[in-house]
Amino acid sequence: MATYSSLSALFPLQSQLDYGLEDAATPEEKEKLVLQYLRKLDEREDLRVPDFEPGLEWLNTEGPLSLQKELAGKVVVLDFFTYCCINCVHLLPDLHQLEQLHTVKDGLVVVGVHSAKFPNEKVLQNVCSAVLRYSITHPVVNDSDARLWQELEVACWPTLVILGPRGNLLFSLVGEGHRESLFLYTAAALKHYKEQGLLRDHAVGIKLYRDSLSSSILSFPGKVAVDPNSKKLAIADTGHHRVLVVSNTGNILHSVGGSRSGWKDGSLSEALFSSPQGVFIKGDTVFVADTENHLIRKIDLSKGRVTTLAGIGVQGTDKEGGAMGPQQPISSPWDVVLGSVGGMEDNVLWIAMVGTHQIWAVFLEDGKLPKGSEYGKGTCVRFAGSGNEENRNNAYPHKAGLAQPSGLALAPSQPWNCLFIADSESSTIRSLSLSDGAVKHVVGGERDPLNLFAFGDVDGKGVDAKLQHPLGVAWDASGSLLYVADSYNHKIKVVDPKTKQCRVLAGTGEASDVFGPGFTESSFNEPGGLCVAEGGKVLYVADTNNHHIKVLDLETKTVSLFPISVEEVDALHITTAPTTAVRKVPKLPKSAPVLSMTALPVSAGQDISMNLSLTLPAGTKLTKEAPSFWSLSAEGNEWLLEGQAVTGDIADLSQPLSITCSVPAQPQSTDPVLTLSAWIYCCLSEGGACMMKVVSFTQPLLIGSERKNGTVAVMLTHAF
Repeated sequence: MATYSSLSALFPLQSQLDYGLEDAATPEEKEKLVLQYLRKLDEREDLRVPDFEPGLEWLNTEGPLSLQKELAGKVVVLDFFTYCCINCVHLLPDLHQLEQLHTVKDGLVVVGVHSAKFPNEKVLQNVCSAVLRYSITHPVVNDSDARLWQELEVACWPTLVILGPRGNLLFSLVGEGHRESLFLYTAAALKHYKEQGLLRDHAVGIKLYRDSLSSSILSFPGKVAVDPNSKKLAIADTGHHRVLVVSNTGNILHSVGGSRSGWKDGSLSEALFSSPQGVFIKGDTVFVADTENHLIRKIDLSKGRVTTLAGIGVQGTDKEGGAMGPQQPISSPWDVVLGSVGGMEDNVLWIAMVGTHQIWAVFLEDGKLPKGSEYGKGTCVRFAGSGNEENRNNAYPHKAGLAQPSGLALAPSQPWNCLFIADSESSTIRSLSLSDGAVKHVVGGERDPLNLFAFGDVDGKGVDAKLQHPLGVAWDASGSLLYVADSYNHKIKVVDPKTKQCRVLAGTGEASDVFGPGFTESSFNEPGGLCVAEGGKVLYVADTNNHHIKVLDLETKTVSLFPISVEEVDALHITTAPTTAVRKVPKLPKSAPVLSMTALPVSAGQDISMNLSLTLPAGTKLTKEAPSFWSLSAEGNEWLLEGQAVTGDIADLSQPLSITCSVPAQPQSTDPVLTLSAWIYCCLSEGGACMMKVVSFTQPLLIGSERKNGTVAVMLTHAF
């Protein structure tokens, strides 16, 4: 039986190399030391690693890969990662650049070994979403039981393991920030084994998962925010690298960015973002956490300009700050919220700085932090968090430890006067006082500040309540309630911060896209953000992996799809619908109910009158700004509708709507199927939140051979 090695056997050998490299002064000296090290490793036969287990699920490949077959003769970089981990995300640009520098033909293959932290991350479809969201193009294996992780004795995320062409251990790099070593080790290994004649240039059957998917209006929307005065929404369309500003009826007012990923200030049409997450809108100003650019951006809609408030465009490691915004390096900002300190209104922008596990501030005017110094306009500085990845509460903000602050909500009035924080990696909700800077526990997690594995899905009080990687929070001042996007439980929860009670509000707990009759019968898929609107009557939810914004009516307890008025979407950009006499019918949402009717006997020459009767939820009415409409189709039997109206407006639901089509005199089939779909745009009140309701009826026909005149009627009814 073959015996295999683990990282514990490699560490003593590599540590000697690491010591030598610390004293090397030039790149040539470093390469020489690494090549000497590789020659010593070649003398050993005990550094082989086990192969991937059979039956594992693979992405971005034509089939499973094996170290002994497809990957034999290659230098292989194994990236042990879990997709929730920001440190793992920070590695991806380095790996992407490495793959551009050394191709598969050169002998290099990068393989992502997904080894889940949370139960939700073990599910293949969720890993697929992460591969798309982070634009991963190398092979990824879903090692859901972490077998290879355990066999190699990997200890933390991320860990890189570099293998030689025989599946032999060469190097290991633990954590992020080892770009120089990664490039040095890989280049030296490729050079060494090429000289040995052990590299092979064969292809490795890459088949990108993204190529099999259709486009969508939104792509992994991370956050959504609303301006309570104008009722305009700002949507972080993260996967399309853009920010949308839309009316409350879903009409696109501005689309900023989106042509490609990048960093560019300027006009709204030329500005670029890279996977923006957090957004905050007030009046004509939108603040943006431009996450993968490591920037804070400002969109001025009145001037039509985008500027950079903080960050230098590359990931920073500074955990103190204090420089002017455009000179201050920052790391993966995930959310932003506008606030006030020192008695001045809207003079500070709070930032959830995921990359350094802290809360930061950008001063829009002069101000002073609680228990801190005074700062001038434009200063970007740390407010809370030691920088250690912990669940540590403390009366002194700099001594507190945050794990991965991913969502912010401001509760400005007494007795709160605090920021609520969704601390995703500790699965907790925390509060940060704006009076004295104290960081306190609200719900979730546990009392041990070093235990970041206290997660679950349990209603309860304080530490007895359990969450799983919550990414968003929203404050309802009218009811003094905090709403939580409990992302990995696929639920929306509500917390009373006074009693610390936490309970489920909406969601089945299954990762799906179902609109049920009520909150607990409707489903979500890793919702990443949410906001309160209509004075506490409505929640908008960024249902990230379903690529939707959803509307939760807190009075009727129903969930609806928020409509966005667009016509076409390509991989990176959308085009707003032009004014034209021909309506392009959108693709039917997967969540839309499809009602099958019994077969209807008709004859050639007869008319079919479909009487459509639809009932809206109580308190809602049709939206004038987004006209509702019906569409008629006969897939595979287009002859049935040739020359007839196939779409029309729906302006009134108080009476049944009659839609007529005629059976041709010479039918080409005796059993075609008509499909009538209705797209209903409705609002809760005048100027209130807009929702889209869709229903589809399939009506089979049985066309007799005898020709007849007259009309055959059928009633189609549905209550939303």
